[in-house]
Amino acid sequence: MKNYWVLPVILIFSACLACKDQGNKNIAPKAKKITSFKPLIQKELSEKEKLSEYEFFKLPLANLEPTGRVLLYDLNTPLFSNYAFKKRFVYLPDSTKISYKNKGVMDFENGSVLIKNFYYPKDFRKPDQEKIIIETRLLIKENDLWKPLNYVWNTEQTDATLNYVGKEEQIHWTDNTGKKRAVSYTVPNLNQCKNCHLNGKKITPIGPTAAQWNKTYALALTDKNQLDYFNEKGILEKVVEPALRPKMPVWNDALLPVDHRAKAYLDANCAHCHNVEGSAKNSGLYLSYTQQDSRKRGVFKPPVAAGKGSGDLVYDIVPGHPEESILIYRMKSNDPSIRMPEIGRSVTHKEGLDLLQEYITTLAQSN
Repeated sequence: MKNYWVLPVILIFSACLACKDQGNKNIAPKAKKITSFKPLIQKELSEKEKLSEYEFFKLPLANLEPTGRVLLYDLNTPLFSNYAFKKRFVYLPDSTKISYKNKGVMDFENGSVLIKNFYYPKDFRKPDQEKIIIETRLLIKENDLWKPLNYVWNTEQTDATLNYVGKEEQIHWTDNTGKKRAVSYTVPNLNQCKNCHLNGKKITPIGPTAAQWNKTYALALTDKNQLDYFNEKGILEKVVEPALRPKMPVWNDALLPVDHRAKAYLDANCAHCHNVEGSAKNSGLYLSYTQQDSRKRGVFKPPVAAGKGSGDLVYDIVPGHPEESILIYRMKSNDPSIRMPEIGRSVTHKEGLDLLQEYITTLAQSN
């Protein structure tokens, strides 16, 4: 005889146990499976996934030919970035302008975007021919705050995609002497971008200053000054007369004094961190071009923290002795825990290093 009653009884008994368990507070409830999570980085509505979506450049995008309110600009002495070439632009929304400032960064209205493209010509002797664009960095001003974003270009060079976490790429090129060169190029992550652009508690641009913009404009048909050109185009207002404008020396212009060129180089490559409001403010080493205090510039200044980063040397700069100067030791090194700048280079900038060694050697004559 088959026990047809067994299964119903078991089901009823199981249901009773379940009811008992629900009433028993000592029994832990079963965990629920969670299928969603909050990402560490929240994408804002103004952030576009592709560089092409902003319509800063005409197609094909890799030509970097600006559209509408996008304007090319250049600097007297740029930051060294593993020998990468750069093309800089500013986007201005309709009817907006830039207000001139004699000191510090120009005053940009909300909606303005600073655009910096990093690329390598295949042959440095032919800079206007075939190139590889690695990344495009944006600084977007919204609600009176600057926001950094990074876009990494695809292999086909047709577009660039929003990137928060950084990337490393092997780059090959032929230098000006015909020598084959290679570098491991690091695209910075978002936190690294913020660190370099930190001024106090706010992110700010670095390059667009009167001193850096006070130069011949690259696209002008005559020797028109860049500040005057922007002013005549109705883009830059409140410009002061030429005699009152500061000017950053061109670091590799051999006709200029060595100390002027060296200070310009240190300003462009170090002062965005090494200033009283920068991320390296606690070092006491301040390398802005206008810094007059020789000790704050590093002369006979001991480091705040000794150790590996100092190479067991005593002073940041020893006049007449670049080989005894911590500044030179750190600029020579490619060790990530020693090198300066910390971000943006993995190879030594030989030409810049030669300039700074010459500068420190000449300091002996004035000390």
